[in-house]
Amino acid sequence: MSRPIEDYALISNSRTAALVGSDGSIDWLCLPRYDSGSTFGALLGDESHGQWLLRPTDPDATVERHYDADSFTLISHWTTTDGEVEVTDVMPIDDDGERIDVVRCVRGLRGHVPMRQELRIRFDYATALPWVRQVQENGRPALVAYAGPDALIVRGPRLHAQDHAHVSEFRVRPGEFLPIQLSWFPSHREAPEPLDVEEAIASTSAWWAEWSRDPDFAGAYDEQVLRSLLTLRALTHQGTGGIVAAVTTSLPEQFGGERNWDYRYVWLRDAALTLQALVAHGYVAEGEHWRDWLLRAIAGDPNDLQIMYGLAGERYLPERELTSLPGYEGAAPVRVGNAAVDQYQADAIGHVMVALHAVRASGVDDTEFSWPLQRSLMGYLERNWERPDQGMWEVRGPARHFTHSRVMIWAALDRAVKAVRDFGLKGPADRWEKLRDTLKDEIDRNGYDAARGSFVQYYGGTEIDASLLLLTEVGFCEADDPRMLGTVALIEKELMSGGLVHRYRTQRGVDGLPPGEFPFVACSFWLVRQYAQSGRMDDARKLMDRMLGFCNGVGLLAEEVDPDTGRHAGNFPQAFSHLALVWAADAIGSAERADRDPEAASGGV
Repeated sequence: MSRPIEDYALISNSRTAALVGSDGSIDWLCLPRYDSGSTFGALLGDESHGQWLLRPTDPDATVERHYDADSFTLISHWTTTDGEVEVTDVMPIDDDGERIDVVRCVRGLRGHVPMRQELRIRFDYATALPWVRQVQENGRPALVAYAGPDALIVRGPRLHAQDHAHVSEFRVRPGEFLPIQLSWFPSHREAPEPLDVEEAIASTSAWWAEWSRDPDFAGAYDEQVLRSLLTLRALTHQGTGGIVAAVTTSLPEQFGGERNWDYRYVWLRDAALTLQALVAHGYVAEGEHWRDWLLRAIAGDPNDLQIMYGLAGERYLPERELTSLPGYEGAAPVRVGNAAVDQYQADAIGHVMVALHAVRASGVDDTEFSWPLQRSLMGYLERNWERPDQGMWEVRGPARHFTHSRVMIWAALDRAVKAVRDFGLKGPADRWEKLRDTLKDEIDRNGYDAARGSFVQYYGGTEIDASLLLLTEVGFCEADDPRMLGTVALIEKELMSGGLVHRYRTQRGVDGLPPGEFPFVACSFWLVRQYAQSGRMDDARKLMDRMLGFCNGVGLLAEEVDPDTGRHAGNFPQAFSHLALVWAADAIGSAERADRDPEAASGGV
């Protein structure tokens, strides 16, 4: 049986990430990047698809886990019938990315605790069983594994072969410190030198502490906001600046269903929204880094614009189905790549323009290339603004004029006008302003249903959509606008179950897929934000506290959640969920400040 998604903790070096189960098993790790083939893939199958287990042999051992301060150094405190041990899991930060390391250290605290290590290396989504050999380094054992372009060296207690795995058992005494390190390297190169483990742990903790120092908080839910900001940083590639939507592929939105997608890529929308959350809290360097990534990714003809790219700006991301991994709890197919890469999603440019406006407003000047890039994007938008699209939910049904998409085109034009009028950049502001106002009239006419008193999912329809909660985020209307209040009332009536918000009604068939999924975490946080900004503070705090209760033991959230059981569903940890948490907390903090001092109050994200 697969472990519940919420049982996993993340460790990351901001180049890739591992998921560590509460049973001490690393069940997901792609090397050397987030979007590489898995080396440990038990998350989407079982131990035969790759895992690295390290835990006490006592089957009744209990564990308590936490991160070491504001870092991704995971501390697991195990209590057994024989005593207590502490396991530290960390991925050391490496500035040049030439090697990827995972360090697992056991420290004896009390008694003599028997431990067991099981290592099953399965490169490239469990399609490549490696050639493995034992070596000696200065009299110490090591294990080296090779398959195709990938190689690992594992240093620590001697491992011996057992049923296509490598196993070791050892006993830890009080005060004993036993480090184990796994290092990935290209198979055509020599194995990297051993790490100074204690120095690597200390320097990595210091790196995270330096990054998270003195964030600009709005004053509400600081602990949860900082953990979410740290998670967003962990999803930002240290080398390229690309921001992945999640570290996993194919975790199902419906258990046993086919809504299983690969999220290990850079969506312009998700990355732009992540960027806004980071910049709003003072992390401006990430804004500059991502702007540079964007320039490289979109370079060339803007007519070739995609809504998503690989971590380094790769364009070819065809969707294919794997047969080597059976899927989480059998949910198939397991997909690599994402067919959404070929979709037209009209909102993407709007999110990019809004995010880059936030970077500009934070005091970062445009470069000689960044504004021309935005001018090119606006040219593309002007040529395509009338096209129907697949919307922010990437529906696989017919293209339509989705109201949220139309509003994001409006937002792109609005930010372009402000870049010229407020920041002195050169551009056809009068033309953009005219088109912006034309679009505003169109949205007011076609995107609102007076009979229902609500904005609608798409022109000509009457369905409601949680993406409409984002209309206030870009300034299209105010949170207390009667049209928005009517929209909220319908969302509460038609999209909520168990007190949480669904994206839309999947049974209506708009997305071209079989119906059924859990409430979408981000949508409930968007409703928190709407409540706070429209004066419903009691409702905002109540829903906020409910949502925070779904965070797992180390503060992480997946894409969706079952309100009845608390089970997480969808890819994990999800950038959309964590950036929406930040927005919601900011809105509550801003409203609380306004209550205390209306003149000093300022908006959130």
